[in-house]
Amino acid sequence: MHAKTDSEGTSIDASWPPRSPRRPVYYVQSPSNHDVEKMSYGSSPTASPTHHYYHSSPIHHSRESSTTRFSASLKNPRGLSSWKHVQLGRGNGDEDDDDEMDGRDGSNSDKVRLYLCLVLLFFVMFTMFSLILWGASRSYKPKILVKHMVFENFQYQAGNDESGVPTDMISVNSTVMISYRNPATFYAVHVTSTPWELHYFQLKIASGQMKKFTQSRKSQRKVVTIVQGSQVPLYGVIPALVNSREHLNTFAVPLNLTFVMRSRAYILGRLVKTKFYRRIRCSVILRGNKLGKPHNLTNSCFYQ
Repeated sequence: MHAKTDSEGTSIDASWPPRSPRRPVYYVQSPSNHDVEKMSYGSSPTASPTHHYYHSSPIHHSRESSTTRFSASLKNPRGLSSWKHVQLGRGNGDEDDDDEMDGRDGSNSDKVRLYLCLVLLFFVMFTMFSLILWGASRSYKPKILVKHMVFENFQYQAGNDESGVPTDMISVNSTVMISYRNPATFYAVHVTSTPWELHYFQLKIASGQMKKFTQSRKSQRKVVTIVQGSQVPLYGVIPALVNSREHLNTFAVPLNLTFVMRSRAYILGRLVKTKFYRRIRCSVILRGNKLGKPHNLTNSCFYQ
């Protein structure tokens, strides 16, 4: 150990540059080999005339070590490449997260498409099934047959119409019986009809309304409807009655009975509905000597 002289202290202080605070180094682009050499040369301590003093001082030794390590890190590209790999590794992790989110979105869209396809398939199959039922129900048409008609009462007399014009008046009271059968094996039918009308050519002399009903499957019934007219003005349009005024038992008046039967079948609730319309026209002769007796209409009706 020897005491430092003033000249040695002055030489050491003059040879070392003044200390400055360290600044962070940001790597934006990988430097080339030429730039690395320039940086290493610029960072290493250059003008140190007394090198043995530099080694003897612990402060100088630590600064030289840190500077040497910094220069070595710049000269060694593997350190920079490893830093790049770390950053790239982090980027790959973000891409993996994005891929995972995209996969989840894709799976959700696939589920939505699957549900839509299932709903569409259900509607198609239900429509086909409904069409099959509707086509099968069309083959089970109701069987309607007009049995007979009975004129219970008949009156022919003089009178006045609503405006007070004198004319002949007629009153008729009759009943009509039909047979209705539902041959269907898997549905019932709801039956209604239009008014039953009795005409002498274009003149309506009586009418009636059938009561609606429901006919169960594979069953039948007889339906009786009242057809009547009261004080219907004739205005001389029925000459057979005018000529037989004195002998009402001998007259014969041709009449037509017309109505439409409407049958509706509801299958699967009201989703499948089948309609059957049957237009019926029967010819009957009103005879004075057959009042209260049935007129057979089995072979006197047309069904459309």
